[in-house]
Parts: sequence; structure tokens; C-alpha cells
Amino acid sequence: MAAEICGGSLFLSVKTELQQRQRLFHHSQQTATRFNSSKPRFSFRSSNSSTFHRRGSSSVFCRVASTDTVSDFDSTAKDGQDRLSKVPVSNIRNFSIIAHIDHGKSTLADKLLQVTGTVPQREMKEQFLDNMDLERERGITIKLQAARMRYVFENKPYCLNLIDTPGHVDFSYEVSRSLAACEGALLVVDASQGVEAQTLANVYLALDNNLEIIPVLNKIDLPGAEPDRVIKEIEEVIGLDCSNAILCSAKEGIGIMDILNAIVARIPPPPDTSKRPLRALIFDSYYDAYRGVIVYFRVVDGTIKKGDRVSFMASGKDYFADEIGVLSPNQLQAEELFAGEVGYLSASIRTVADARVGDTITHHFRKADSSLPGYEEATPMVFCGLFPVDADQFPELRDALEKLQLNDAALKFEPETSSAMGFGFRCGFLGLLHMEIVQERLEREYNLSLITTAPSVVYRVNCVNGDTVECSNPSSLPEPGRRKSIEEPVVKIEMLTPKDYIGPLMELAQERRGQFKEMKFITEIRASLTYELPLAEMVGDFFDQLKSRSKGYASMEYTVIGYKESDLTKLDIQINGECVEPLATIVHRDKAYSVGRALTLKLKELIPRQMFKIPIQACLGAKVIASESLSAIRKDVLAKCYGGDITRKKKLLKKQAEGKKRMKSIGKVDVPQEAFMAVLKLEKEVI
Repeated sequence: MAAEICGGSLFLSVKTELQQRQRLFHHSQQTATRFNSSKPRFSFRSSNSSTFHRRGSSSVFCRVASTDTVSDFDSTAKDGQDRLSKVPVSNIRNFSIIAHIDHGKSTLADKLLQVTGTVPQREMKEQFLDNMDLERERGITIKLQAARMRYVFENKPYCLNLIDTPGHVDFSYEVSRSLAACEGALLVVDASQGVEAQTLANVYLALDNNLEIIPVLNKIDLPGAEPDRVIKEIEEVIGLDCSNAILCSAKEGIGIMDILNAIVARIPPPPDTSKRPLRALIFDSYYDAYRGVIVYFRVVDGTIKKGDRVSFMASGKDYFADEIGVLSPNQLQAEELFAGEVGYLSASIRTVADARVGDTITHHFRKADSSLPGYEEATPMVFCGLFPVDADQFPELRDALEKLQLNDAALKFEPETSSAMGFGFRCGFLGLLHMEIVQERLEREYNLSLITTAPSVVYRVNCVNGDTVECSNPSSLPEPGRRKSIEEPVVKIEMLTPKDYIGPLMELAQERRGQFKEMKFITEIRASLTYELPLAEMVGDFFDQLKSRSKGYASMEYTVIGYKESDLTKLDIQINGECVEPLATIVHRDKAYSVGRALTLKLKELIPRQMFKIPIQACLGAKVIASESLSAIRKDVLAKCYGGDITRKKKLLKKQAEGKKRMKSIGKVDVPQEAFMAVLKLEKEVI
């Protein structure tokens, strides 16, 4: 590839860009020749006189780029090198990118970094801001990432602070924290898929924060793109004015300059409050083994300089700012940051509790009168037990959870003891994917081997004496005589689906004890289904089933609406007459038999045979609802009797039976660890 080196960074030459543009130009000419259709309903003009052609009824727009765009890319990249130079507060723009999962957020962020020269071409790679192996393997964004870019618009330098956000519903807390540090947002919608469930949820979060929203239609280069239909969906479903929406293809580099110009022109600057006492909001942090806690913050009021003595208002601790700087996207040291800027702070903080997300940083000797509002506390939805395979790793697990909580503020945990698995922690998560990601991060980043129990939710138990007890663990459930009723959390779930899959999804919701609330058609071919559903029914494989029954086209978004009384009961597992507490579960009475049957059958396969008969029973209180028995290992006591009277054989068998009976009364069954792990896996499938 022809290239030139300029200022230590590698830029694509005009020749390479022209070749790419010529190929796109020929494609659009052929398209225009083959398909001569009417004028599109919406007309869009870009700043560099781009032309769009419409392909039949599917409305595919192709952009013919002029050579001016190539020179714009190069000049923009050159201007972006000096990212540490100061600009007036009126020239700062803080924005984030919000979208449904897999609508092209990370690809668009990559292209913005590349076009502005923030990342040299030789260092560029796909999903540049997704720096975790897990993110790259799964192709999703898990953590919010910040990057500072420099862009020159109408001969004025601007500082653009980008925060890339996750798209999955389980990481909505990351999205809300990033939006609180911004004044605007790019709403990215796939031009072929249209408005999805998480698109709506993220838009509502942005509107709650009073952000300026710029609609962006991505992937217009795809053959199945339908910008007209998607624009109509956005206007009807969300209510945003799309008369100035931007059509782009992040992969092909189409419309990128229009997006940058719109960011500068339409997103308001932060207020100039540099003269006030310092107040900076911590929106993220992580633990570095060498430098301690590294804090990411947005300066709201005042200025902060390297070497300042700063205080954390919530914890009351104070430190010296050994190093401050900006994220571009790697850390670049700076001498001073002022109101409106986003940066990082390193102060040799060794105690992870001293610098929490949502805390306010201020000067030690010139403290602010009040702290910033911070963030609403995340409410865990799904709970499970985390236990180390090796009991000696319990202290390491505790330290790992504390450090991970610094980086993932939505994670909650408390100590727990199990008779089967020893010491561990009861952890709370925002969803099943969140739980899975945390477990994998603990195993990879901290080299731990873990066992996870079946996911459960928090139940509310109303006792006879008037007390209300919350429990997420079946072992902490009050006795049946003390219980008056049990309430379970209920969610309002909205499923967006093509009309062909309405039937299978309604069937799925009704199987999970869902209560139908509303169905409405967003467009002629897409519908929205609203149900009220017990959260316990959703923490299993509901999302997998939703995707499976709709062939991947449906999406969902849910919110917890409160608690509702339900016919719930505790299902106990007894082995040889002894109750095994770690295998107990809380289930709906209608599902108790099927769950109990599945558990007893699985345990019969896994528990090794003993010298005596072992009954395996699933019980509701004192009532046995499912039972299996493991036959004893027997010696053939009749082998030496090759004839003779039958009474001799009966005497030998009776003597053996008495021995087995005595052995059963004093014998103990040890359930192997593998059996617990297999049953826990089964519980995740059947509950």
C-alpha cells in the first residue's frame, strides 16, 4: 500500500483512497444504470456535495466521494496529532456513541480515531477501543472507553472527547455513567435492521440526561439497507426529527466527515466554570499492579494540575496527583486539565475503596461546598454463588472481586458459606451475560478456578409475625410455618420482532408464566410485544430461546416493575434421608415435579454406588414428589450354595440384609464435587 510518513505517523496516501473511491463510484454508476427508480422520499446533502442513488424499493444509498474528501482525511489526520494543545472551553465537545448491540458502534469509533489521526495507521486494528480479549472474542463491547481527538473545523481547532459504550442490556449501567459525562450522543442505527429494543432503551437514557442526539444511519453500503424505512421507524417509534440524519458506512468511510462536522456544529460545549473550586466526577477506574488505582474523571468545575493535593469527598481520603493526563485513547500525560475536559489521575492509591465510581474529586485546601450527584446505585437482578475449587484460593478470590468491583461498579458481593463447597461469595449481577463475563474475567485476569451455583433472584418473604425477609439463597428461606407468602420480582419485557415470529414468541412468554399486556405494530412488518414476566423465568435461557425461535431477528429490553405474590415453594433434595442444602432450589409449584424428577435422575447417574441402598428424593416439605434409588454393591452370598435346602439360602440373604441395614443407619454418603457441578449445571437448564 502506498503511504507516506508525516510527523511520526503513517497516513493513507491519496492514491490508495482514490482507488477505493473509484471502485465505489463505478459500483454506484452501474447501480444507477440498472435501476432507474423514483426520487427518494428524503433528500440528504453532505458537506462535500455527495450524491446518493436509490436502488429499487429497498432504497440503498451509495455515496460518490470526490477527491476533496481524500485531502480532507489527510489534513484532518495531520491536524489531529497535537491533541494535548489547549483549546477554549467553547471548542470542547463531549459525546458518546449509543446503539443496539452489533449496529457498528466500535467500527464507527475506529474510523473516527483513524480519520482524526488519533491512532496512526500502522497501529490501527479492528475494535481498537475494545482492549479486552473477551471483547474481541465475542465481538461485543463490555467496558466504556474514552478517547480524545483533535479536529479542525472552519480553521478552528476543536477537542472531541469520545466515550464508546456497550450495547447489551446487561451493561446499561456503563451506558448511563458515560452519558452523565457528555453533552451529546450519536445514535447509531443499522440501516438494514432498523430500530431495536436496546436502541430505544439507550435513547431514553440519553433523553433523561438532556443530551443532544444526532441520528446516524450506519451500514448504508449493504445490499439490504433501507434508509427510508429506518428513518420512518426512528421518527414514528422514537419521535426524533430525522430531517438532518446522517447516512454513513463506517466500514467504507462514507459520511465520516459529515459526522465530525455535525458533532462540532450541533453538540453544545460544556459550561465554562474554570474559576470555581475543583469538582471532578469519577466515571470509571481500574487497578494497576504497579501504579495502584487509576481514576477516569470528567472535570465539571475548576482546574486540576499535576502535583495538586486532591481529596475524595465520599471517602474523605486525600492524595497527591502524581500524574494526570488525557486518554487519546492511550494515556498521555498533561500538566493541567480544566472544566469540560476528560482525563485520568494516578495518585498511588493502594486501597481500592478510597476511589469509587461516582465520587467527587476536589482540592484538599480549597474544597467545594457540595459534591456532585454521582450515579444512581446499580440494583443487582441476578444472584449466584462463586466458590473457589481450591479452598486455599479464598483470599485471592476476595482480593480479585474487590479489584474487579473497582472496574465494574455494578458488581455486588458478600461472603457466603456452603456445607458442600466451603467458603465463597454471593454475587449480584445485572444479568446472565454480566454474570458470565465476570466469571470469565476472574478466571482469566486473576488465574482462579471457580464453581458457580445456579442463578437466582431476590425473593421477598412475608412472615406470619408481620416481618418481611429478603432472600436470594434457598438456605435462608424461613420455615414453612413462619411463611405467610412469597413474592418474586416481576419485569416488564418488550420484544421487537418481525411479524412472522409473533406466534412463537407469544408461546415462549406464556410458557414462562408471562402475562400479556400489549401488542402494537411499529411498521407494517415489525411488531412490539409487551409482557409482564417473573424475573426468575428470564434468568435461565429465555434470551437464547428468543433468538432461536425468531432466527436471530428479535430483540428484547426489560425493566423491573416490582414484586408480585406467587405460589412458590422450596424444593429440597434428600440423599439417604439427609437434606443436601446446596442442592435446594426455590421453584414455582407447577414446575416442582419436573425439576425434582430431572435432579433425582441426574444424581442417580453421578453418585457412586455404596455398600447399602441409597434413596434419592425430591421433597416439598415432608412430601416426596420424585424419587430414585441407587442399588447397593452386593456380594453374592449364595455362590457357595450349590444345592441344599432353600432355608439355608434364606438365612444367608437375611443375614446380609441385616448387615446392610446396620450399615445404612451409620453410613454416610459423600457427594463428589463433580456431582455438585453437574447438578448445578442442570439446574441452570431446567429452572
